[in-house]
Amino acid sequence: MSTHEPRIVTEQGLDARVAAIVEPVIEDLGYRLVRTKISAANGCTLQIMAERPDGTMTVEDCETISRAVSPALDVEDPINRAYHLEVSSPGIDRPLVRAEDFNRWAGHELKIEMTVMQEGRKRFRGLLLGAQDGAAQIRLPDAADGEKDTVDLPLEDIGEAKLVLTDDLITAALQAEKAALAARNQTEELAQDNTPS
Repeated sequence: MSTHEPRIVTEQGLDARVAAIVEPVIEDLGYRLVRTKISAANGCTLQIMAERPDGTMTVEDCETISRAVSPALDVEDPINRAYHLEVSSPGIDRPLVRAEDFNRWAGHELKIEMTVMQEGRKRFRGLLLGAQDGAAQIRLPDAADGEKDTVDLPLEDIGEAKLVLTDDLITAALQAEKAALAARNQTEELAQDNTPS
């Protein structure tokens, strides 16, 4: 059973069909789907981005997911040609797909592409201030004098949101991963200590 909030920013078309097949498999393993994307790379590549609820992802985690989703994809066969399956972590300059992502990465720069025009435009780049009441709040560096410098963008109308790679983001991502791994190791040690011998 899933204990996390659903994705708000989701795929369209064939990518959405693939996501519908792989997301339950990924969740059953205890991971969260971030995004699926089919591209022409290497002939045809299906990229699946996933992560643990604490935001970490190891090579072993990627292998576990790959082994689990392959049979489901073989049965459903959504892609009508040969393709390469690539399972990866979201990376540091990750896509934001859940409301909690917008709060977790507040204070960092991001780029947003809207599906619906907002304030006369579809593309925004600025400092993420967080999310509340169903909207991401962004401070815009390009606001003209006298204009408001923040904008609330409805989460449901975001087509794509991605963090911008900066030194501050790299530092924060590495610190978050280190803390998550330390917490996981501590939990595993406690579980081992409480196992009857």
